[in-house]
Amino acid sequence: MTQTPNIPPIIESDDKEYRDSGVPSTVAIAGHPFHPLLVTFPIAFLTAALPTDIAYWWTEDAFWAKVSIWLIGAGIATGLIAAVTGLLDFLRIERVRQHSAGWLHMGGNVAALILSLLNLGLRIADPAAAIVPTGLVLSALVATLLGVTGWYGAELIYRHKVAVIGNGPNSRP
Repeated sequence: MTQTPNIPPIIESDDKEYRDSGVPSTVAIAGHPFHPLLVTFPIAFLTAALPTDIAYWWTEDAFWAKVSIWLIGAGIATGLIAAVTGLLDFLRIERVRQHSAGWLHMGGNVAALILSLLNLGLRIADPAAAIVPTGLVLSALVATLLGVTGWYGAELIYRHKVAVIGNGPNSRP
C-alpha cells in the first residue's frame, strides 16, 4: 500500500480521502468542472506579463509595455470569472475548506488579483513608466504566487479529490 506524504501545510494527506472517488465540482456541466478550465486563462495572461515586462526592460520598446498592460487587463478580467467559480466550490464543498491547500489556494489567488489590479493601476496613465522596477517586481510576484497557488489547486484535485467525477463525501471521510 502506498503511503501518501503528510507535511502540513505544504502537503496534507489522508489515505482514506486519497483513495475515495472524490467530490464533484458544484459549478460543472455534465460533471466537467469549470474552475480548472477557466484558471488557465488568467494564469497564462498574468504570467506572460513578466516576460513582456522583461522585454520592455531590455529593449525600451513601447510595444512591450502595451502588450503587458493588455495581458494584465485580460488576466484580471478572466481571473475574476475564474474566482467566482472557485469561490462557489470553496463555499459549497466542505472538503475544500477542511484543508490548508484550499485556504492557501484561495488566499494566494486573491492576493495575485489584488497585486495585478495595483500593477494595472500604476500603468494606466503611462504603460511604460511604471514597468522598471515596480511593474517588473509586481509581475514577478504575481507569477510566483500563481505558481504556488496552482500547485495548491492541483493538491486539491489530485490529492484531496475535489472537483473530480466521483461520488465521495463532501467532507473528509
